[in-house]
Amino acid sequence: MTDVLELPKDLVLNLPRITMVGNIQLTIENHRGVILYSDRRIRVAVSRGEFIIEGQKLTLRSILPDAIIIDGTITGISYIG
Repeated sequence: MTDVLELPKDLVLNLPRITMVGNIQLTIENHRGVILYSDRRIRVAVSRGEFIIEGQKLTLRSILPDAIIIDGTITGISYIG
């Protein structure tokens, strides 16, 4: 269905999309909320698991229904599915 309509699979299947700007900013689209927040670790729920973002001076710049923006020095990203 996504190929016929030429829609992005992440949109149709509600899959998360991550966009990084260097190691200073991270955007997660199609999230399900924040599980844990500290200045060194943020856990974000997604449709089939969670992302763990590690770093220094991490802040939640924006939390919207469809996207979370994280600022700080990002040193690692893990996915648990």
